[in-house]
Amino acid sequence: MTDRSRLREDVDEAYALQIKAATKGALRSGAFGLGVVTFAHYTWPLFRRQTLPFKAFLVSGFTMFGLVIGADTALLSHEADRRRSEHAIRREARLDLARRGLVGTETEIAKWRADKARMAKAEGERLGEANPS
Repeated sequence: MTDRSRLREDVDEAYALQIKAATKGALRSGAFGLGVVTFAHYTWPLFRRQTLPFKAFLVSGFTMFGLVIGADTALLSHEADRRRSEHAIRREARLDLARRGLVGTETEIAKWRADKARMAKAEGERLGEANPS
């Protein structure tokens, strides 16, 4: 898998996570906002006199808040997970390269990743031949 295709998959995965989290956040906060506005409407006479567009504005404000915070939180946690996994892979590559007497430069790490991917593919093909289902 090339770096560009891996990057495209990462971007698509992050986008899908954001959409899912934003939808959940918007629904949750929108429902909360609707509950707050309904409660205020039935318990507070001053609020009851407010116009329907103002009340809808308050509910949409709650909804937008949940949408933005949900998407942002999901993206930040996804990025942190990606950084942790990338750091672990790079540490493994640097240790393996050091055992071979090589310096873990960007080029060497890229070659190491390609070799590891090629070996994993060959292993998968070998196992596929051994177990024809």
